[in-house]
Amino acid sequence: MSTSPQFQLTPDDDQLSGIDRDLRFHPAANSSPKTLTPKQIASYNKSGFVRPIDVYSQSEITEIRGYFDKLLEDTIAAGGNSYSISTAHMKYGGVYDMLTHPKIVDCVADILGDDVIAWGSHFFCKMPGDGKEVAWHQDASYWPLSPSKAVTVWLAIDDADLENGCMKFIAGSQHSGHLTYRKSNPDEHSVLGQTVDNPEQYGEIVVDDLKAGQASLHNDLLLHGSDANNSTRRRCGLTLRYAAAEVRAEMGWNAKGVVVRGRDDANHWGNPPRPLVD
Repeated sequence: MSTSPQFQLTPDDDQLSGIDRDLRFHPAANSSPKTLTPKQIASYNKSGFVRPIDVYSQSEITEIRGYFDKLLEDTIAAGGNSYSISTAHMKYGGVYDMLTHPKIVDCVADILGDDVIAWGSHFFCKMPGDGKEVAWHQDASYWPLSPSKAVTVWLAIDDADLENGCMKFIAGSQHSGHLTYRKSNPDEHSVLGQTVDNPEQYGEIVVDDLKAGQASLHNDLLLHGSDANNSTRRRCGLTLRYAAAEVRAEMGWNAKGVVVRGRDDANHWGNPPRPLVD
C-alpha cells in the first residue's frame, strides 16, 4: 500500500490512456437498501442519479456556510480562487467530517455496497457574475480509477438553481458508457478542460436545483454540467467522491482514500487520519 501524500492532481489524456480502465456502468444491486428507497435505487440504475437528499438542517448548513466563507477568504488571501479548495479532506478536519458524515455514507453504501472508500472533496464555488460554465462531461474521464464503481455527492452550500448556475444531468447517459470528448476552447470559459458535444442525443436534460443543505448523488459516467452564474448570488457546492473498496486507483490517488464503511481487505487505500486543522 502506498501512503505517500504525493499524487497527480489532474492526469492528462496521455497518462489516462495508458491505464487499463473498466469504464462500464455497474448498476446498484441492492434489493433491501437501508437509507435510500427501492424507488431511488431503481432511479439511480435507470437515470444515473438520486435527488434531492436532505442532509443538513438549516442551522447546520448555515454554520457550514460560515466555515466555507472563512476557507474561501484564506484561500483568496493566499493567491487562490473560488475553485482552488480541492482534496480538502486531507487539509481540513471540517471537510473530512462532511466527507465521512454518516447519513451521506449511508446513502452511498446503498449504491456501492458494504465496503466504501471516500477519496475526493472539492468546492465548486461560482461567485456572482463569474461567467464560467462547467461544460458537459463525465467524472470518470478525469479519474485514474477502475472499475467504474464510483459516485459523486454534490452538497449544496448555497441554494442552487438555474439562475445562479446549478448542475444539470443528462438522464440515463451512463448507459452509453465512456463518451468521446474534445478539449474545451478558451473562449468557452469552461471551468473544466473537456466538453462532450450535443449532449441531448444521450438523454433528457434534468435540472438539479437544490436548497442549501440538500445533496444529489450521481454516477461517475453520468453526463452533467452547469451554466455560468450570471446572477448576483453565489453558488457553492461541495463535491464528495466515493468508490467501492474494490476499485483500484493509479498515480498515487489511493493515498487520498478514507475507509468510511466496511473494510479494505486489499489494504490498497491510504486511509489518512482526520486533519488536526479544522
